[in-house]
Amino acid sequence: MKTVIRYTLMLAGILLIRCSSNNTVQFEVVDALQKVFPESNYFAPFDAHIDVARGEHASLQFVVRANSDIQNLKIKIDSPESGDSELADIKTGFVGFVKVGRANPEPSKDSYKPMSGYFPDPITYEDSRDVPFGTTQPIWVSVKIPKDCPTGLYTGTAEITCQVAGETISKTKSFEIEVFKPVIESTSLWVTNWFFLDRLHYLNNNQPVEKHGDLYWELSRVMAKTLADYRQNVAMISLFDHTDFSFENDKWDFDFSNFNKMVDLFAEEGVIGRLEGGHLGSRIDGGWSSPFGLYVPVFENDSIDKELLPLNSQKAKDFYAAFLPAFVENIKANGWDGQYIQHIADEPIEDNVESYIEISKFLKTLVPDLKVIEACHTHQLENMVDIWVPQMNFLKSGMDFYNERQAKGDEAWYYTCLSPKGEWANRFVEQPLIKTRLLHWVNFKYNIPGYLHWGFNFWGSNSGIVTAENPFDDVSGMIVSSGNILPGGDCWISYPGYKTIYPSIRLEAMRDGIVDYELLKMLRDKFPKKADELVGTTVYGFEHYDINIGEFRKKRREILMKLSE
Repeated sequence: MKTVIRYTLMLAGILLIRCSSNNTVQFEVVDALQKVFPESNYFAPFDAHIDVARGEHASLQFVVRANSDIQNLKIKIDSPESGDSELADIKTGFVGFVKVGRANPEPSKDSYKPMSGYFPDPITYEDSRDVPFGTTQPIWVSVKIPKDCPTGLYTGTAEITCQVAGETISKTKSFEIEVFKPVIESTSLWVTNWFFLDRLHYLNNNQPVEKHGDLYWELSRVMAKTLADYRQNVAMISLFDHTDFSFENDKWDFDFSNFNKMVDLFAEEGVIGRLEGGHLGSRIDGGWSSPFGLYVPVFENDSIDKELLPLNSQKAKDFYAAFLPAFVENIKANGWDGQYIQHIADEPIEDNVESYIEISKFLKTLVPDLKVIEACHTHQLENMVDIWVPQMNFLKSGMDFYNERQAKGDEAWYYTCLSPKGEWANRFVEQPLIKTRLLHWVNFKYNIPGYLHWGFNFWGSNSGIVTAENPFDDVSGMIVSSGNILPGGDCWISYPGYKTIYPSIRLEAMRDGIVDYELLKMLRDKFPKKADELVGTTVYGFEHYDINIGEFRKKRREILMKLSE
């Protein structure tokens, strides 16, 4: 009996100690390229030191975890200082978790499979957050480095406060930002993520937004500013959505006022290095191998829509004979002709390339100097396309062809979408974050000056694609007609808030990769062998990368040090 009592008292003591430690809050710093999951609970010691160029952003990631519910978690950053200089432009946000309801059918070997089924992605700007028991909460900190910032070592402090079981707790962590000599000005890598202004209601608490009304323009500016902040310098703007059409007495008239206003808006926010005209046509019956047709406005009951007609339709020919020269004249009158590039129809393949060629030839008879950009799956478009944008895997298989086209004065970019999968770099939520950043090391390694992706903000189901109506829920999608899965993160890389757009950790990584591209170009100008060595031991090939974060940081520091000599 005494033994039982003794062990009972010991157990009670252990439980008492355990209960008294429930208010312990774990506050750690981890590399911003490391994904932190809700169940993550071990964080290796990490040197909170970030190396940056002037004109870019320094990203830090802190994590908070407790053995009880956390209420009113807040973070405060004391601006990093070096002598009399400080880095005061700071954003802080909480990283949210999303699920992937349709797993990637061809996952890479390094894909994450968290026990919770939830992945970190959105960064939302909130003053505070409650954190449920058993959940690890990542906190994102972005520090903008001015272009004229004095070089040197800047030291700052992060402080969290929260309440746990009625007790107020405060913890601090110090960190360093080392600013090097190189300056990142406007970036030269052409980057376009297609955005969808028909989703602006998501920025208005899901309430309708009248097209071309005051709120529409206000929210369009939010879109433009976000794209510019993340170094997107090509904007695809629809000709049809922003042109007013009228047809009277067998004559077409066009009012380009709204189109011009939209272009001006995006230019004012710094997006437009190039202006990308939206597609003029599509596959006639939606089948992958179907021939292409052209869109033509159609008037129905005081409203206007568009229909898809084959090129042999006289109605289509008459419309474009009037519309395209007038539109291009408007482009030239506004001084945009040096920036303007035009899509005809998306992703021509061998089975329907003849219909594409016929349309392209017809359009170029109307406007001989029309510069065409196209995502394409065929090489049969010489003299039809000026900027070739093959899918990444087709770039690899056709590298000799695309190098030849560039040598002859064309450009070759590449794109990713639901493909390629497997080991290829992409921007899927299930992949290591570094692979999104390395997309633009691929650009540099293979001398590819542009990158395209179709989905900046394809929030909600539309156009034959099914996704969650709440973008913060399930980030996967499905093409209904084919059953093709759109892996988590393919449809969007940003998230909606009220009159704001939140970034994702993938968008942050993409911006850093765009900056890396510029630094590598600078390095190649000064130390070409070193540039090739560092890239060659990071991107071994299209399906082979060194994704070790520590090694990546060492290489980037070496780049900055060499450029500071």
